[in-house]
Amino acid sequence: MTGLQPRGFTWVIARQLAVSERIGGYGFQHRRVRREEEITWLRHAGVNAVLSLLEGNQNVAAYEAGGMRAFREPLLDLEPQTVTRVFRTMSRILALPKTTLLVHRDIIDEAVAGVLAGYLVHSRRVADPIVATALVQEILKRPLGPEARAIIPESAGA
Repeated sequence: MTGLQPRGFTWVIARQLAVSERIGGYGFQHRRVRREEEITWLRHAGVNAVLSLLEGNQNVAAYEAGGMRAFREPLLDLEPQTVTRVFRTMSRILALPKTTLLVHRDIIDEAVAGVLAGYLVHSRRVADPIVATALVQEILKRPLGPEARAIIPESAGA
């Protein structure tokens, strides 16, 4: 495959939903050439949509220029209404025909881990929040802390 795999890239739902760190890196690490290489890699991996959880519109034009649909849903806090808005946006994007979505923030932190586990419950892909937590811990190869666990709904649609 051509290009460069984004840091932390992992499939959450095979060929439907993936996660990674910000494409091209973040802060002083961000490089335009790296971003272009990572977008090329993502396109070859089948990713055709990106949901940025960043506050600003970093990389949105680059995703669109690379042939991907770009969406933004800033995750500024972990209040229930904010997190539910992110879940609904993810559902709306994944309902589009033949969509393979990458979700990213600067790094894969507690908030991103919680959003992934919470989305599995919200979308009814996993009924039990404990099972969703265990799955995401296995996928990300790290435990979810209290901040991540707090945003996982107790039931679907919550």
